[in-house]
Amino acid sequence: MSTPFPFTAVVGQDDLRLALLLNAVSPAVGGVLVRGEKGTAKSTAVRALSALLPAVDVVAGCRFSCDPDAPDPACPDGPHNPPGAFESRPARMVELPVGASEDRLVGALDIERALAEGVKAFEPGLLADAHRGILYVDEVNLLHDHLVDLLLDAAAMGASYVEREGVSVRHAARFLLVGTMNPEEGELRPQLLDRFGLTVEVAASREPDQRVEVVRRRLAYDDDPAGFAARWAGEETSVRQRIVAARELLPSVRLGDGALRQIAATCAAFEVDGMRADIVMARTATALAAWAGRTEVLAEDVRQAALLALPHRRRRNPFDAPGLDEDKLDQTLEEFSGEDRSEDDPDPDGPGGGGGQPQPDEGPQGDGDAGGAARPEAGEGDGVPQQAGGGEQAPVRAAEPFRTKVLSVPGIGEGAAGRRSRARTEHGRTTGARRPRGALTKLHLAATVQAAAPHQRARGRSGPGLVLRRDDLRQATREGREGNLVLFVVDASGSMAARQRMSAVKGAVLSLLLDAYQRRDKVGLVTFRGSAADVALPPTSSVDAAAARLESLPTGGRTPLAAGLLKAHDVLRVERLRDPARRALVVLVTDGRATGGPEPVALAGRAARLFAAGGVASVVVDCESGPVRLGLAGQLAGELGGTAVTLDELRADSIAGLVKDVQGRSRRAA
Repeated sequence: MSTPFPFTAVVGQDDLRLALLLNAVSPAVGGVLVRGEKGTAKSTAVRALSALLPAVDVVAGCRFSCDPDAPDPACPDGPHNPPGAFESRPARMVELPVGASEDRLVGALDIERALAEGVKAFEPGLLADAHRGILYVDEVNLLHDHLVDLLLDAAAMGASYVEREGVSVRHAARFLLVGTMNPEEGELRPQLLDRFGLTVEVAASREPDQRVEVVRRRLAYDDDPAGFAARWAGEETSVRQRIVAARELLPSVRLGDGALRQIAATCAAFEVDGMRADIVMARTATALAAWAGRTEVLAEDVRQAALLALPHRRRRNPFDAPGLDEDKLDQTLEEFSGEDRSEDDPDPDGPGGGGGQPQPDEGPQGDGDAGGAARPEAGEGDGVPQQAGGGEQAPVRAAEPFRTKVLSVPGIGEGAAGRRSRARTEHGRTTGARRPRGALTKLHLAATVQAAAPHQRARGRSGPGLVLRRDDLRQATREGREGNLVLFVVDASGSMAARQRMSAVKGAVLSLLLDAYQRRDKVGLVTFRGSAADVALPPTSSVDAAAARLESLPTGGRTPLAAGLLKAHDVLRVERLRDPARRALVVLVTDGRATGGPEPVALAGRAARLFAAGGVASVVVDCESGPVRLGLAGQLAGELGGTAVTLDELRADSIAGLVKDVQGRSRRAA
């Protein structure tokens, strides 16, 4: 039994509650993405919603939950015309595990029977189970990208397609899609964010009285779940009835031209890409009116729809903060409201109105940077960093990021799907065949026929059909790309701060972090300065967390290069135990000097050779500058068994040099 829905309201999750209810009224809104820190009852709210949905009538015996009043003509269990007996059951909530396979999501064909008997033996997946109910994905940001694509395609089209080896199955898949995520564990790509209709940011309340009430209710539920549920049964029944009434009213709601103009103007003002935002806002505003018991969409509905539908669509890279400038939203809605201003409410912008003149905190691109002053150009005002006390220099701002050349790990891995290094994956180009080790998922048809052909006479084949046995089946092996662990080891010593190099160094690391985000890598950050090295960020999928740590990185002191390398070696050792299939790429950002500790150069050399002995792929970003160069970074790269590149050579459009894939003495890792 789930905790009743009112539990979530006491932690200030009114927007979450509203977004879920609007999707219950109108599933065409497109689902909800719930973002928030851990322990904020995200999952509790979603599970409680299933108890509020009205029961559904389904065709008896249909595995695809067909509606007896409008059965799916393409249902694999059909035809259901004329419909037979039907039954009523509660709406389902189906949970998609993060580690689910493609077959578990969309269903699977019995390929052996399809080839040998010519029948479509189809085993439905979770999309079929969720039809006319809720599909819940916890930690959706950790789900493989190809599964997210399949999931969102089905949600958009209302149907799931399974096509494999010439056998095709289609079935209806209309569901309320809800995903939850903790941004600290990594972001979704902007293209995938856009496919969720609404998004909500949740956080635990900081009010002691509210936190006390949460604990009190949780303890009461643990002591007597049935009694606690009975206490809220009346309110749940009331909400359920209101959902039914809003669904019935929804077709009668009128979305006037004035509201449509406000929606279009708002989307244009906030420069969202494409037209999906306009459509989602229109559907959300209509659902809001129906939920309020009205047949006319008002400006307040448009405003609330914008707050739910636009914030995640304005996030174009992982370093953009999601959100919406509510002052700008109100200004846009007022400008296109079609209402005359009263004499006693003068325009604060003076004669001429507020349409078209940017406010002091707005740049020429709308609300861009919400800080007021325009962001200075790269390198502007870098100067000599001010002392922060104790010989430590205050952090400097990173230079503007740029597109980097591709750095990859040599050989072929078997890690999580990504976009960096070559790997054997479930998706990609077919490179061969092997016997299946478990359930057959990707049939290699030619290899299967070749394995069965020599035995046809011995098996008594007499007709045109091929006599197959399980031993004949061959699994296709495919090659694609994997994501790696990119571990940044950054020299933050005083020598790096000299000549204002740290701004350029931070800009280069920021560029590599953006590249890691696009290639679906995990990242980690180790820094060294003074007399020790620190793990500024343990390996994580959140590149924006790494960017935040990088931005606040102070510099100063000596250069304990050996300590930095040893700390990085320890991080890789621990991470290898946690995720043995994920290969690592070490990016060492330094000028190659070693001045910290006894015999610093010899210690650094011995530490570097640990990486070479372990076959760890590495790149040294040489930050040495000036007319006289010692070439220490190149020597260090040789001891690491990797390669060295300068900051200029790291740029994708650089003609100063060519950055090759990590190779050379690390070739033994292949």
